[in-house]
Amino acid sequence: MIYPKIDQLLEKVDSKYALVIAAARRTRQINDYHHQLGEGSFESFAPPLVESRSKNFLTMALEEISQGQLKVSPTTKE
Repeated sequence: MIYPKIDQLLEKVDSKYALVIAAARRTRQINDYHHQLGEGSFESFAPPLVESRSKNFLTMALEEISQGQLKVSPTTKE
């Protein structure tokens, strides 16, 4: 079973495509944060915003979106 459910996530985001882009970006940030922990520097990446039972960074990113900790706003292209 997938958690959080896609229906729950789409209530917070405009489209599936925006969800994929936002989750991928946040997953990279969480991954970079964990790599920095090993190096001892805490420069530019925020820690996960939710406490998760999962060790999967993508799941953490999706949980942040689901709980409203991560706001996804549309970008305008000029």
